[in-house]
Amino acid sequence: MSKKNPRVAVCGATGAVGREMLKVLEQRDFPCSEVIPMASSRSAGTRVPFRDQELTVVEMKEDSFEGIDLALFSAGGGTSRHFAPFAAKAGCVVVDNSSAWRMDPECPLVVPEVNPHDLDWHKGIIANPNCSTIQMMVALKPIHDEARIKRVVVSTYQAVSGTGQKAIVELENQVRRLMSGQPVVADVYPHQIAFNCLPHIDVFEENGYTKEEMKMVNETIKIMGDESIKVTATCVRVPVFYGHSESVNIETELKLTGDDCRALLARSPGITVVDYPEKLAYPMPVDAAGLDDTFVGRIREDETIENGLNLWVVSDNIRKGAALNTVQIAETLMERDLLRVP
Repeated sequence: MSKKNPRVAVCGATGAVGREMLKVLEQRDFPCSEVIPMASSRSAGTRVPFRDQELTVVEMKEDSFEGIDLALFSAGGGTSRHFAPFAAKAGCVVVDNSSAWRMDPECPLVVPEVNPHDLDWHKGIIANPNCSTIQMMVALKPIHDEARIKRVVVSTYQAVSGTGQKAIVELENQVRRLMSGQPVVADVYPHQIAFNCLPHIDVFEENGYTKEEMKMVNETIKIMGDESIKVTATCVRVPVFYGHSESVNIETELKLTGDDCRALLARSPGITVVDYPEKLAYPMPVDAAGLDDTFVGRIREDETIENGLNLWVVSDNIRKGAALNTVQIAETLMERDLLRVP
């Protein structure tokens, strides 16, 4: 454990994830000597709650990181690409929640339950994975260690909060207008999201997949450290406020029965198994909202192949998919005495 409590900056502190980071730091009693909330000039002066006080947000500038030990970034990819190198140069360790550094070979991409050892080679900037990737990794890691995963087919059902506060408001407004017989307005998404599903998250790439889908493919391989795993994904936006759900089909080298898998996941960190079909009990986003664990259910063998499994995986995308995983990375850095730039 690091000998001194660090000075911590939360960058993007006025956004939904930034505010959740402050909440998680408080709830987990993260050992910090001071927390400095940072944001753009237009948010400077805003007050944000932390512990028993309100902190004043300061403007994030290139020279803001002198004397800061740890910076938790949730300020967008462009902002992170600009400011994170200044933070690292000042001796501050950055844990970034955007996509900016995830596939950079110089930056570890970490889910603490899966690959904490990758923090050992950090050079000042550490990437937090995509929200949909994180929860899948928590569920896949124990299975891969036990039976070696060959192939993953995942379909996601992702909440609008993954797009931000403006998408939450758009869903609220569309539901309200539809229920009162008024036409809807779609500004955030290209189509109506209320009472609808959009098989389109992020931009389409040349191969016909969206950027979100390719994130899941590429990040899984990097986090697992195994290029032999084949991954394909379909990502769908659904009219849910908080909590991503995933249908995950897995092919393994070794046989795992449904009961084997259920017992394995039940004793794995960060997982709660909810799998009682006789009681109609299975994970749902409405139950996972605000909670830290990744919830797994509908565990059953895929009867079309020799060594196959189906899982239903649910997690709060703002908690484990963003703020919590970021803070857990910070905790792991402290535990491994890595809170410094080499």
